[in-house]
Amino acid sequence: MTGLDRSGIPSAEESPHRELGPPVPGEGEDGLYSQSWFPVCLSDELTAGSVVGADFLGGRVVAFRAAGGGEARVLSAYCVHLGADLSVGEVVGDRLRCRFHRWEYDGTGMCAVTGIGDPVPPGARLFRFPARERHGIVWAFNGERPTFDVPDLPYPQDELVFRHSVLDEAPFDPWLVTAQTLDLQHFGLQHEFTMEEDPKDAVSATDHSMGYPLRVSEPDGSRLDLRVDIHGTNIFWQTGTLDGRWFFWITALRPVRPGASRPVFVLGARREDGEEPPATEAFLDRAMELMMGMFADDAPVLTTIRFRPGMLTRSDDTLARFLEYVRRYPRANPARDFLT
Repeated sequence: MTGLDRSGIPSAEESPHRELGPPVPGEGEDGLYSQSWFPVCLSDELTAGSVVGADFLGGRVVAFRAAGGGEARVLSAYCVHLGADLSVGEVVGDRLRCRFHRWEYDGTGMCAVTGIGDPVPPGARLFRFPARERHGIVWAFNGERPTFDVPDLPYPQDELVFRHSVLDEAPFDPWLVTAQTLDLQHFGLQHEFTMEEDPKDAVSATDHSMGYPLRVSEPDGSRLDLRVDIHGTNIFWQTGTLDGRWFFWITALRPVRPGASRPVFVLGARREDGEEPPATEAFLDRAMELMMGMFADDAPVLTTIRFRPGMLTRSDDTLARFLEYVRRYPRANPARDFLT
């Protein structure tokens, strides 16, 4: 036979090979990470005068709030004196004090005083991340200046009921999770939803987002009428209705190190006039069951996949567009010298 040796095995020149598309850069590849907003901790964790540490971008950061309250600050975690982790330090007034030799840092990351009284060395500072506090989350932007803002919800916070969940570290990059949103065929095949219309032609994009309207029916007949978007490469943002009632769902993932993320979920609904709290909670229970059920469907794949775009078909057009968006997405790590 042509191309076969005597054993029937393809000869070297005819050996099969796997067709692969352009690779998608992993978070931390070349030391760089997506320039996006990432969840550091929940607002409830950061009470007045407290400090919280978090692994981030292959290193570590701290969030703290002044003793009198006020805005959350996010700084690199290691003291520039000898590298002590400031998350084991304490807040004194509006400064963060290192436990080891009592160097104190203000909210901008500048060292204000040394514990022993020596003059502060010129340039003694931590890296200060741009920070926002929205939707019950303290966010930090990977960059010196944000290129976009944390999205807003259409209703004031005091009209909303929130639920927050923080999962354990998971073995995948954030964009691998958000890619499921642009993998349109998986809604029918993986989740067994019926799409009322193909949203492929309605996909819109900016330099830092992609999204579309999604109208689907669940196997039990429930109907979802949604707007779904990916902001940056790590924030899944969903607003819309479940059987006519408005709710929202946010999945935000923080890259801990290359190939590892920490997911945060935010679910909420608007209080309806005259509705008793148990009825609101019952609706949130139902929405939570739906959204976590989707995540549970995806988890066995996401935790085991070796994601390498290969032989895509025409049904992968929207996914292919998102993967190209991730390939082009700006990446940086201006804090790298401070984080480890």
